[in-house]
Amino acid sequence: MPAAASLASVAYETLRQALDNFQYVPGDRFSESEVGQQLGMSRTPVREALVRLQREGYISVLPKMGWVVNQLDFAVFEQLYDVRAVLECAAVDLLVAAPDLTHRLQDLTALWCISAADRLSEKSVVSRHDEDFHMALLQASGNLEMARIHRDITERIRIVRRLEFTRNYRIDVTYEEHSRILQALLQRDGLQAKVLLQKHIRVSRDEVKNITLHMLQNAKQKVALALTE
Repeated sequence: MPAAASLASVAYETLRQALDNFQYVPGDRFSESEVGQQLGMSRTPVREALVRLQREGYISVLPKMGWVVNQLDFAVFEQLYDVRAVLECAAVDLLVAAPDLTHRLQDLTALWCISAADRLSEKSVVSRHDEDFHMALLQASGNLEMARIHRDITERIRIVRRLEFTRNYRIDVTYEEHSRILQALLQRDGLQAKVLLQKHIRVSRDEVKNITLHMLQNAKQKVALALTE
């Protein structure tokens, strides 16, 4: 029989995929027992999975009422993206002043400044690398407190940012934009690097919002259609 930890991981992946696909929409409520029956599991692994999803911002627990899918507050997300852009531009200023700049960026350059034929194509993998790219810039800047704040923001926006790579064309765009940002940094052109970085973050933010609203609208239409049948 699979270990409880393995069952919790299976429950987490199943529920997260359902949330990502908007099988549950914001405001939906459910109990641990209901989820356990759907997954054919006891409450222990289900609860572990739900607590993990709660930490990641997907759901909240309501005392004596079960769990609820969190609303998506795009005003807050936009503010978080703005703060993230400020931090990354500050990191650029520190990087272009670093005497060992090329060394600090060598791993990022090896990953992103490559030919189209060598690019990764698995969307989930590129998504993780994209997130790591931005956090790595902060780490490379040497300001670990800025890096810590940036990491916290990254975790808070992951709930919507994860959807960016549901569109295949975002892979090539991301490679090209990251490469241009790195090239500007390596030339110590901080102004150009910040312009490119701010545009990259702004476009990503808007893309994520549009995708999320589109998927949410489709999910609501499916529910409405099912209720009329």
